[in-house]
Amino acid sequence: MSTKTPLSVYLDPELMRALAAYADRRDKSRSLIAEAAIASFLSPDADEQREAAIAKRLDKLDRRITRMERDTGIGVEMIALFVRFWLSNTPPPPESERAAMRRQGGDRYDAFMDALGRRLAKGPKVRQEIGEDFGGQEE
Repeated sequence: MSTKTPLSVYLDPELMRALAAYADRRDKSRSLIAEAAIASFLSPDADEQREAAIAKRLDKLDRRITRMERDTGIGVEMIALFVRFWLSNTPPPPESERAAMRRQGGDRYDAFMDALGRRLAKGPKVRQEIGEDFGGQEE
């Protein structure tokens, strides 16, 4: 059985609370947690482990951002295609019908927003209906 050498350390009260909370969550002693933290800090591999952990997190963030850019691009293209189609195929209404059409447009917009809210709440999302890989998108 190995003997351990005692060490007195002064910690900032907030750091001490964090240590105590962590030890309590793990059901371990504060001493054991502090010893493991010091050993990790002094380990020759600690820098490489931290770098690998940071690289892994950055890769994950990069993939998320790539998906967000893709999804945003799909949304912009869908809206642009719809607007182009609508503008190309819808003749302007006669002046006498414009007030009624504005009212009807408001009602249709409200119905559209309700339908959009329902679709977003329960899916499937348009981005899920489109394949993950589609050609010609590399920059």
